Amino acid sequence: MAEDNTASHTILVVGGGMSGLTAAVEAAEVGYDVILVEKNPYLGGRVAQINQYFPKLCTPSCGLEINFQRIRNNPRISTYTMAEVTHIAGEEGNFTVTVRQNPRHVNEKCTACGVCAEACTTEIDDPFNFDLSKVKAIRKPHMMAYPLRYVMDPEFAKSDAAKMLAEKCPVKAIEPDMEAKQIDIPVSSIVWSTGWTPFDASKIHAYGFGHYQNVSTNMHFERIANKYGPTGGKIVRPSDGKEVKNIAFIQCAGSRDHNYLPYCSRVCCLASMKQATYVRNQYPDAKVTIYYIDLRAMDRYEAFQKKVETDENITWIKSKPASLEENPNTKDPIVIGEDTLTGERYATPYDMVVLATGMETNTALNAKVPAKFVSYDEYGFIVNQGNGLTASGCSTAPLDVASAVQSSTAAALKAIQTVVKG
Repeated sequence: MAEDNTASHTILVVGGGMSGLTAAVEAAEVGYDVILVEKNPYLGGRVAQINQYFPKLCTPSCGLEINFQRIRNNPRISTYTMAEVTHIAGEEGNFTVTVRQNPRHVNEKCTACGVCAEACTTEIDDPFNFDLSKVKAIRKPHMMAYPLRYVMDPEFAKSDAAKMLAEKCPVKAIEPDMEAKQIDIPVSSIVWSTGWTPFDASKIHAYGFGHYQNVSTNMHFERIANKYGPTGGKIVRPSDGKEVKNIAFIQCAGSRDHNYLPYCSRVCCLASMKQATYVRNQYPDAKVTIYYIDLRAMDRYEAFQKKVETDENITWIKSKPASLEENPNTKDPIVIGEDTLTGERYATPYDMVVLATGMETNTALNAKVPAKFVSYDEYGFIVNQGNGLTASGCSTAPLDVASAVQSSTAAALKAIQTVVKG
């Protein structure tokens, strides 16, 4: 077991998405030591996977690059990627946190020169693109990944081909035999910012996700629309590469439903409106239909909704579709249901259907905190207790990016208070 030599007056931030980045830099820039732990091989979380985000419809590079520079230039922040908290002991002001750092199989010498990727002939499903495309088994995790270091697929690392690549690396950065490390870290306070996972749309059997080729999800669509995504930013059907000229978005896919997620995730309506603009900007004659229960554009975002509503090529149908079917000849998904305003039944074919799935907090899935430190609400979100562990961002509620940043700035202040008291 390795021991970390960090002083005990340290703040641990768990999660390196926008929430965790915010908490880390805000605390460090006023003079506190911070350790940032992230399970992925890169920082940036879900924001890094989005094509554009509110309020300015910026690309992820806009907000993330600023935070990466703040981390890069601040010696008070230590970062562990591919790392997960496995145990928390102690109490407020005096925690010992056990972290498992999984093998990257590429060490700190890596210069991201790309020699290894050029020589590698093995491809795997690309997790950054939700397995919608292939990527080399050793690679930069994504275009703007930070830290700028390659990562090797753990299964590929066991192969003879991986050992051959290690010999080709000009700086000897590849270590196929790298093993996991366990690190015990003493800290005074903890900020838990482990983010969210898109709800698994395959659980909604009536909508056929995973079976019907041209039924997608909102997060998948973000990658499809991105120029570094699986189609180079061209919005086309997965089944045949056909341009999408008639598309439907189904709101609350699995949300506000006691069979799945009982709550509203706040951002899904806006996400579909935004994605409708992706389609309309790329194809000026395209038709878009949005099926909704209620339309929710929180706070100042209502102006964006009003703008989208002026587009005559976007149709709004108040309805929760009952099911989807697929035309076996054309692979067109067919949306079936009833318009609740007119009472008319419909069975309408589209080139593609996008399911607006909600946010499932990782504290309810794979990033739980021991109950002695926090309590949870009925949906698995953390209810803060003020005992040295403070949650922020989507660990506390479904939030848009701006709200998550505000939440995490407050969490940083709470963490500093614990350090000062100690």
